[in-house]
Amino acid sequence: MDPDQLSRAFVEHYYTTFDANRAGLASLYQEESMLTFEGQKIQGSQNIVAKLTSLPFQQCQHSITTVDCQPSGPVGGMLVFVSGNLQLAGEQHALKFSQVWLLV
Repeated sequence: MDPDQLSRAFVEHYYTTFDANRAGLASLYQEESMLTFEGQKIQGSQNIVAKLTSLPFQQCQHSITTVDCQPSGPVGGMLVFVSGNLQLAGEQHALKFSQVWLLV
């Protein structure tokens, strides 16, 4: 699978899982993984999932606009940039979002 296909498959899986069951994201993180969210650094699978499940909304729908990736590092990592819209339940207008991943 080429890097573009792999990154798109990851992004689709991640946001589908996020929208349906955020706790199901735990297996995508390692104890060394870090999430930086609005200036707060959160490390480790359990802590990251706790942060994601504590966000102040229960239902949402991500709509992906762009997925850009490039190889990163000598061990086959990928840098992935995602942008799109986030529709929260009960809200008329979607929010814009972007996220950067370093997949290893």
